[in-house]
Amino acid sequence: MKAVAVQVFGGPGGLAVVDRPVPRPAGGQVLIRTEAIGVGGVDVLIRNGALAAYGFEPGHVLGGEIAGTVTGTGDGVDPSWLGRRVWAFTGTGGGYAEQAVAPAATLVPLPESLSPVDAVTLGSSGMVAQFGLRHARFVPGESVLVRGAAGGIGIMAVQLAARGGAKTIAVTTSSPDRGERLRELGATDVLDRAGGAAGGFDVILDVVAGPDLPAFFGRLNPNGRLVAVGAVAGPPPADFGQALFTAFRKSWSFATFSADTVPTPDRTAATAGLFTAGLRSVVHEVLPLEQAAQAHRKLDAGEVFGRIVLTTPAGP
Repeated sequence: MKAVAVQVFGGPGGLAVVDRPVPRPAGGQVLIRTEAIGVGGVDVLIRNGALAAYGFEPGHVLGGEIAGTVTGTGDGVDPSWLGRRVWAFTGTGGGYAEQAVAPAATLVPLPESLSPVDAVTLGSSGMVAQFGLRHARFVPGESVLVRGAAGGIGIMAVQLAARGGAKTIAVTTSSPDRGERLRELGATDVLDRAGGAAGGFDVILDVVAGPDLPAFFGRLNPNGRLVAVGAVAGPPPADFGQALFTAFRKSWSFATFSADTVPTPDRTAATAGLFTAGLRSVVHEVLPLEQAAQAHRKLDAGEVFGRIVLTTPAGP
């Protein structure tokens, strides 16, 4: 089968199409003939070497989110999954391939009305946004700022905050055109990307992190909460917490959020709910698996609004 692996960590040119044997599902796993594969921020961080400390080695196949048809089951897996079209979470890799294995516990059946492309656009991004807002203790009537709202997680956070009764939903993004598209999804205000002193938010959901993160503490109300759900711009400065102590009397809070801390049954149930919630799937582009490097170039260039999805010959 064809797969896309990181041959050299760094730029997108280090990705290559390779031939790999079809994996065999172990106990508790299924084999899926992929139709659609989500391209995510974690894939970029693994590819560029930012997560080298986690032990990724050359030859690693990227991709954590797939949709397709179950073609094999390992020991202990209900055989009724065979032949069903599903969404699945593969973990930190293995998804950029024509066939991939995934834990059966992560499987979500695809509703008839939902395409594989839409499934990988809504799935993990929506789940992270949903639990990220919950981690921030967001309640109806509060004001929310989504930093880095043009990506998959940000777009889902805007929609979910609107449905959750946010008083205002502000976003940071790179252009007026993107701002208008986010207004169509529920945003009420479009702000300068760089941060600054303007306050007014009870919750900030931050997909970006990076050197500008401390500036966004100044946009929190007293008792405000900033939760980092991503780090597409890298980690914040080592002394970023000093901003919290400088404004000690405002009782600001900072937290990180990873979906790894959510029990698998809860993640699976949340994803299933997202598939039937009528949320808008925003797909920037659909590319064949062999063009994974081009997808990463677009992400690196900041060209993407929504999600890029890779497809295989078995897909649409």
